[in-house]
Order: sequence, then C-alpha cells, then structure tokens
Amino acid sequence: MSADAIARLDELRAEALACTACRLSEERTQVVFGDGNPEADVVFVGEAPGQREDERGVPFVGRSGQLLDQLLGEVGLERRDVYIANVVKCRPPSNRDPRPDEIEACKGYLSEQLRLIDPKVVVTLGNFASKLLLKTEAGITRVRGTAYEWWGRYLVPTFHPAAALRGSAQVLEDMRYDFALIRNAIDGNLDREAEEAETEAAIKPDVDPEQLGLFGG
Repeated sequence: MSADAIARLDELRAEALACTACRLSEERTQVVFGDGNPEADVVFVGEAPGQREDERGVPFVGRSGQLLDQLLGEVGLERRDVYIANVVKCRPPSNRDPRPDEIEACKGYLSEQLRLIDPKVVVTLGNFASKLLLKTEAGITRVRGTAYEWWGRYLVPTFHPAAALRGSAQVLEDMRYDFALIRNAIDGNLDREAEEAETEAAIKPDVDPEQLGLFGG
C-alpha cells in the first residue's frame, strides 16, 4: 500500500468516527471502523458490531472472533495477516439486523476500504455482506462453497462465525471448507474448471460496481 493510500485510510477512519449519517450514530459507544493489516491479501466483511465490539471499537472480539481466529489458524493465517471490517460500522440496538437505509448510508466506507487495501480475496461472513457484495437475494447457504471471480479478485462467501456457534457441527465443517478455498485463492491454487462448475450450480452474481459503489464510478 502506498503512503497516499495509508493516509487516505486514516482519513477515512476519522470521517467514520464522526459520522452521523444514520440513526445508528445515536446509540453507539464507538464506531467500529475496521482492524488489521492494511496490506492484507484477505479482507473479511462481517455484518455489524456487537456489544463487545461497540465497547472496544474493534471488530470480532467476542466468541465469534475467537472462532474466526481458530479458523484462520487452521489455514496458516493469523489475525495480523488479514483485515476485518463490517457492512455497517455502528452497533444496531439489541444486535438487531441492520436496516436497508443504514446499509446504504454506510456502504461507501466499505467500498473505499476495499479499494484502498486492494486484497486478493474478499470473504463475506453471513447473509448481509454476501447479498450486498454479490448483489443477490440468494441466501448464504446457497452461495457459499464457491470462490467467485469478482472484479479482478476472488470473493468467498461463508457463514458468520455466530452461525457456527449456535448451529450444527455441519456449519463449522462447511466453514472449514470455505476457509480452504480462501487459502487456495491466496496461493493461486484454485481449480478453475471445478470452481466454474460450482458457480454455475449456485448463482451468476450480477454485480454492478457503479450501482453498488464498489470498484467503479
């Protein structure tokens, strides 16, 4: 990352910390802008901060964060190797789902984070991030298990770690499969023919970067 890009990421953080563009600013303790290596090959995108993240200003610091760290370790990565952000930067009250207008108000920050960091792989954790970045209404169960070619990089959707904590053992095994895809995408070891076949069986994402505000405009 260039010095200009690092400076712009710092400016963006400062802008987010002062943001009052939606109702979530009224009850937040802290803005949870993002955390990690600004030169990372992988950016993880979650949904929204929870209570502990709101208190500490850092994404994925609770039980979900512990599971994320474990899964990273299983594929030879550490938290310091990746960057972690969320679709919305402030905690929704009582951890409710973020609303469409809140996502709309906040998505420009994520767009700029991804543009500046310019990772090889983007990993969407759960429905909200996956639907936003793949521009689809298909749920995470349908779209996961594939590394999608996405604007000169790969996008790998997987379950949110919270789903594995409250779900079945199969959810965790599915996440392990997806993390293996992440590792292969970083290393350039994806089997293109197999991945293309899986993509056809899943969805054909219709991503318009100008409409979404990502990598275009």
